[in-house]
Amino acid sequence: MSRVFTLIALIWALAGQAVPSQAQTQGFSGLARIDAAASRIEDLDTGGAMIALRLSQGVPYRLFTLNDPPRLVLDFQEVDWRGLSSESLLRGQNVTQVQFGTYVPGWSRMVLQLAEPMAVKSAALDIDAVTAQADLRLELSVVSAEAFSAHAGAPSDPRWDLPAAEQLSSPIKRGPDAPLLVVLDPGHGGIDPGAEVTSDGRAVVEKDLILGFAIELGETLVRSGRFQVQLTRDGDYFVSLERRIALAHQAGADLFVSLHADSLSEGLAHGATVHVLSPEASDVASAKLAERHDRSDLLAGVDLSDTDDRVTGILLDLARQETQPRSDALARSLVEGMANRGGPMNRRPLRSAGFSVLKAADIPSVLIEIGFMSSPRDLENLQDPEWRAAMARGILNGLVAWREEDTTRRSLVRQ
Repeated sequence: MSRVFTLIALIWALAGQAVPSQAQTQGFSGLARIDAAASRIEDLDTGGAMIALRLSQGVPYRLFTLNDPPRLVLDFQEVDWRGLSSESLLRGQNVTQVQFGTYVPGWSRMVLQLAEPMAVKSAALDIDAVTAQADLRLELSVVSAEAFSAHAGAPSDPRWDLPAAEQLSSPIKRGPDAPLLVVLDPGHGGIDPGAEVTSDGRAVVEKDLILGFAIELGETLVRSGRFQVQLTRDGDYFVSLERRIALAHQAGADLFVSLHADSLSEGLAHGATVHVLSPEASDVASAKLAERHDRSDLLAGVDLSDTDDRVTGILLDLARQETQPRSDALARSLVEGMANRGGPMNRRPLRSAGFSVLKAADIPSVLIEIGFMSSPRDLENLQDPEWRAAMARGILNGLVAWREEDTTRRSLVRQ
């Protein structure tokens, strides 16, 4: 780990150096732009890999490695990635995958998945004194799994990381007729784009499409007067799966609704589906969706592990015995509400899988795939404002019907 922190210290010192006045006159700002044509990741003849990134200007950055699977993480303050694609960037075999995007507001992240354990052999950021352009060059060398594991781990640095969580006051208890607080969770974001397809010559990205729908749905729910709404993200930035659940708890949510529009080739999936939590997936497609969604956190550097001890696990299971029937009823009501507004629904609209984002033990939670971007029909619907408005109304109707049913059954739920 000492090697990683040494590199970080050097990087901060370098990035903090004064920029010549010639560069300052060219509009030096806090946002660097990537030069996609001059950036590449390629294999070295001696093994390992070389990463070369050209930026419009120098910015502070840090790097560290993560294990299981081996990854290199680069954080920047801050980079505009527009124009860059993973296909053009990757030119070798030793780096198998790359993701990049906003990590949290003000910070950008690039994650490189390595074919085998590799350590940073050298790191240099050269800034042109006239143009202010910056060239970041890293060289990676192959190391043993033991050596990689010994130095892997995300450093803790208040200049980069979110502050420690503060103790929050207990949420205000609402009366039986008060609006329910629904936390809408637009899937993906920032470094995790979700599904990507091409439509009419332009790229359509799930994270953008689903955020727009979440905002539209939130407005529909609030205008009804029956619900309050909070989003887990309101912009293009990364939110970890565990953070999404924590936000729902902090808000005192009555319901948690995760929204997606994935791409799935298995069985030519199309039509809306509603998922609830289950330790075993109800079908292969649901299992693959759960793997794709949870994989996003793994690649972004957040490794979710089951760290609950036995007693805590038992308490969570007891809580879910009360919450799960309410989630199941919520899913059925949403399916009926969306179907009545025209859908279209999948031929098996009710499904289950082990989605991490649905694991809040005390909040009824569902995950809605409002359609599949891999289906031409669904993709056309998803881009149609009138269809989205009808789908939002169907979800509203489903939530209203569920609330009425849940209220009548409240006496049967143990307090």
